[in-house]
Amino acid sequence: MLLHSLETGDEIHRRQDSIVLTFKGPRKVLSTSRLNGGYREDLTAVFNHNINSGLGLQTDIHSGNYHEHMTLVAKALGLKPQNAAGLLTAAHMENAALKTNSYDDLSVTAIVTAGVDYNGGRVGDPASFHERRGEVVSLTPGTINVFLAINADMPEETLARALVTCTEAKTAALQELMAGSCYSNGLATGSGTDGTIIIANSCSEQQLFYAGKHSKLGELIGLAVKAAVREALFLETGLSPKSQFSILKRFKRFGLEVKSLWHAYRKYRKDRTPSLSYAEFEQLLTVLDRDENIVVLTTLYIHLLDQMIWGLISPSQAARAGQDIIVSIMASYGLSPELDGLSQKIGFYNQDTSDQNNYISVMIENYVQMILTLIAFQRNGLYKACCQTDQRYGN
Repeated sequence: MLLHSLETGDEIHRRQDSIVLTFKGPRKVLSTSRLNGGYREDLTAVFNHNINSGLGLQTDIHSGNYHEHMTLVAKALGLKPQNAAGLLTAAHMENAALKTNSYDDLSVTAIVTAGVDYNGGRVGDPASFHERRGEVVSLTPGTINVFLAINADMPEETLARALVTCTEAKTAALQELMAGSCYSNGLATGSGTDGTIIIANSCSEQQLFYAGKHSKLGELIGLAVKAAVREALFLETGLSPKSQFSILKRFKRFGLEVKSLWHAYRKYRKDRTPSLSYAEFEQLLTVLDRDENIVVLTTLYIHLLDQMIWGLISPSQAARAGQDIIVSIMASYGLSPELDGLSQKIGFYNQDTSDQNNYISVMIENYVQMILTLIAFQRNGLYKACCQTDQRYGN
């Protein structure tokens, strides 16, 4: 199935659960592929393959048979393995995004499949394996694979710089969506299995030497890749600004989810409120989860945690500002700004200590207490009436 024809005559096809880009002439290719990867000038096609496809090939891939597996995929797709490079993913090819940006006679096309729900990570996160004599290589769902086709010619070093710019654009897309790491409390910068293939047109009379952010080529790469990554993430996983407008999504990387809040509620309610069933609790939490006022202020609260972790503000500064945000949220619903136990921790906030983990724990604990207080407020039938009369935040 022909998906798109490029200005160079190259064609993008979907074959079974793979995307294949075939070349109509000589191309310079720089890729992270395990099959004919690195810099090549002898390739005739590149492919992006879903490991769960119906090609009948094994999906238990390890370092000992990775190259063999890629060779079998290339053959199954009707390609010559010695003249093809490819990437593997668990993403679905029908969810691929294609974006082209042009200026004058220069055009850049990005074809992306993406997901970060299960494999998103931040550079520097704890590793999951060490490569040593046959160590297993697994493909966790969540790979971001990028094809980047450029209609101009360029030397090897410019291709390498284009790869850097492409990676920056991918990371920028994740940052703008506040996609969290699955392995730490940081924001994701990619997944652990991302792959990239950069293609330049050797036949072009136009030769470019700059692919950084100051060059027009760099700008076009950034625009195309960023837009394609965002669209592919939405198509594959539903990740979008709308889906991220949620306190649970924003706080997920810090370990807050329905079940953890439910366990906290079971301890909280013993001395305070009648018991709710899990279904009732989840229903009330759902209302709070996308409350405009709470989500906006929660975003500021989490950014304080990030700023503290990055060393841009001190732990005590983050904690005091976080306390003000909690007070503001509580007060906006007519509740006493005095949270149980909060006043006892003010002295802790003012201590001169650099123990970030203690501050993170205290700030998250106070946020959880606030959410449980608002759930109790709902439980008593007061929250709805308050929201109906308070129009300051558009509720």
